[in-house]
Amino acid sequence: MKIHSMISFWILLTGICLGFPLISFGETTFPSEKDSLEAPTNWFLLDPIEDGYLGTGAEKAHEKFLAGKRAKRTVVVAVIDSGVDIVHEDLKDKIWENPGEIPGNGIDDDGNGYIDDVHGWNFIGGADGSHVEEDSHELTREYNRLKAKFGEMAAEDVKKRDREEYAYWQRVNENFEESKKEAEMNYNMYGNMLNGFTNMARLVKEEFGLDDFTLKDLSEMESEKEEISNALEMLSQLFSMINMPDPSVNEILEVLDGAVEHFEVQANYAYNTDFDPRDIVGDDPEDYKEKYYGNNDPTGPDATHGTHVAGIIAAKRGNDLGIDGIAEHVLIMPVRAVPNGDERDKDIANAIRYAVDNGAHIINMSFGKSYSPGKKYVDKAVKYARRKGVLLIHAAGNSSKEINPDNNFPNRWYGRRGSSDAWLEVGASAAIDSDNLAADFSNFSNEGVDLFAPGVDIYSTVPGSEYETNSGTSMAAPTVAGVAAMVWAYYPDLKPKDLREILIQSVYKPTTEQVQLPGQEELIGFDTLSATGGVVNAYQALQLAAQRSKYD
Repeated sequence: MKIHSMISFWILLTGICLGFPLISFGETTFPSEKDSLEAPTNWFLLDPIEDGYLGTGAEKAHEKFLAGKRAKRTVVVAVIDSGVDIVHEDLKDKIWENPGEIPGNGIDDDGNGYIDDVHGWNFIGGADGSHVEEDSHELTREYNRLKAKFGEMAAEDVKKRDREEYAYWQRVNENFEESKKEAEMNYNMYGNMLNGFTNMARLVKEEFGLDDFTLKDLSEMESEKEEISNALEMLSQLFSMINMPDPSVNEILEVLDGAVEHFEVQANYAYNTDFDPRDIVGDDPEDYKEKYYGNNDPTGPDATHGTHVAGIIAAKRGNDLGIDGIAEHVLIMPVRAVPNGDERDKDIANAIRYAVDNGAHIINMSFGKSYSPGKKYVDKAVKYARRKGVLLIHAAGNSSKEINPDNNFPNRWYGRRGSSDAWLEVGASAAIDSDNLAADFSNFSNEGVDLFAPGVDIYSTVPGSEYETNSGTSMAAPTVAGVAAMVWAYYPDLKPKDLREILIQSVYKPTTEQVQLPGQEELIGFDTLSATGGVVNAYQALQLAAQRSKYD
């Protein structure tokens, strides 16, 4: 599944049935054993030199560089995502509030076109307060669009002016059919697995009077009953296939249940050519000039992903709750535009413009997809953000692939020519300076990815004033956004281009030179996976910013 999915984890099951090494569940993950090593829950704030973990050095920056210094401004970071829990105990004091809007009066007080947008906006909601939760993949939407035009047409009947688009249709058609078939096959496979192993676990629990058990417990169990003996053998095989540290059977069954739910969503929504929830929004999805639609609820029905992202950047520091975010002088502007499925280019373009027009300094974008029919409109919004002095930070994605201008969207490359110099593309790294430094799931590119950042086992906020650990480039991007916000709060005279260069030039270069290529066993130079070959570092970025800013 693409990196935009809002399901809050990846399931990692190796060697089961079809031998899939990794089953991705969107942007957040349970990392594999090679990614996940013991580290403190706040490791992403720690420093590689002083603490021995490849974090951002944010704590060192606060304690040793910023102590005694006064921030020049509060930085607003727009989080374009699934939604943010704006009343979370660790975020409620860090949520942006529209100064020109009077809450709940049903009037567009500030005249920006969005009524009662007190804490942001929801571009995938209806005027009646309803929400789009699931949506199809862009591949499915492109399949439907092109099938209507070329579905019954023979190659020899295609007009010369349509041949390029027809070739594109052929690629889309093949990709869609393969993807849909795989999703349906996986749904059936994991459904059968879940039912079978659930029944076996129930038999064992009843036989031995247990509510739960581990592999160690299982190894000590014996039974002369053939049914129980077979269940013990099969469950032992199940445990051996799971890349999770010392799981219990209930945890494994929960993982399998998530797999079934994931592929059920894919089968019923993502690759369902008859599914279209857009009538909830009530707009014309093909009218890219339309801007004023949606509703003023920036939280939505499932804000897990966006809340986790927001906490990394801005969870209130020093309040003895949950976690400390990276940046102190920062506010989060929630903009909901990403469903459980592929985001739409129209919504992303409007979300970027909304954030820019309402005072965001930085925009975090932890989403993406492989097709972008409205790219030119997103490009216009990216150019608009650059002109207005806004820095855009984007997660590179979790497909273990090398990205380029044509296979990962949105991106910094403009459709016709050129690229944005106010854009950072971020890969995900792990806590330990070893050959597992590059997260096994992370996308990479010497040209397309600027730098890496902590993205494995990141502990942060989730709805209901709760906290959990997730992994993904979705976590790496806000790590960079937090560092950028920290620097910009103290050195606001820096232009986005300058700040981007500072973050790039101040990366920490790991001592490990050869790392495992994401998704492979092959060893490759870490410096080949991004333009910098480094990991973002707040302490070094602040030092460099101080040299280049007019402020001391």
